[in-house]
Amino acid sequence: MTVHFIGAGPGAPDLITLRGRDLIAASPVCLYAGSLVPEGVLAHCPKGARIVNTAPMSLDEIMAEIEAAHAAGLDVARLHSGDLSVWSAMGEQLRRLRALDIPYDITPGVPSFAAAAATLGAELTLPGQAQSVVLTRTSGRATAMPDGETLAAFAATGAVLAVHLSIHVLPKVVAECLPYYGADCPVAIVWRASWPDELVVRGTLATIEGLAAEGPSRTALILVGKTLAAEGFGESRLYAGDYDRRFRPTGPEPRFPE
Repeated sequence: MTVHFIGAGPGAPDLITLRGRDLIAASPVCLYAGSLVPEGVLAHCPKGARIVNTAPMSLDEIMAEIEAAHAAGLDVARLHSGDLSVWSAMGEQLRRLRALDIPYDITPGVPSFAAAAATLGAELTLPGQAQSVVLTRTSGRATAMPDGETLAAFAATGAVLAVHLSIHVLPKVVAECLPYYGADCPVAIVWRASWPDELVVRGTLATIEGLAAEGPSRTALILVGKTLAAEGFGESRLYAGDYDRRFRPTGPEPRFPE
């Protein structure tokens, strides 16, 4: 028996990996975070599967379901939205599974920031503009931010910021970013990226609060950075005709061994 932690993607049911789909289809028990995982993903569950929405459950109740499946020798598909590596609450479940000696594995998923960038038609890292993306959030009721992990500290680097779980404090996000990026810095907010009711608002740090005033108050990603509207950036050397590389040597003799 194995508990398969699966990143179910940002929202669109078909934005799930083939491995994730096949593991769901092979698991007689499915525990899914119903507040964010689309029901369309559940279509991959086998006939007769036990399907449990964990949104209203405590961690103890979730673990009781897993322990019961373990006792019965039944594989579990444990579905979380997006990718499991950030803000998934997977770590605390894994710790308990290790203590109980219950096997598990992890299948990554499409993260919300990647889905939002696709919606915007944007590459977040552009030559001469930004080569780093910071995934962060502001403090919330469930989890406080550690000392030093402030928006101002990250903004000072000039990296593109992907600010999660913070649409309810948009004025705070703007105020902390303004001194470092300037009022004309591009900003985009994507609500429910890849869902049918996806909503996008584009603006600048000077205008975004007014533009987003009528938007939903949750399930949004705030992106801040020059690359969101850049056009005058240089081209990457990767595909330059005179760039000597292993798979496209420019000299008479390959510089790199095969």
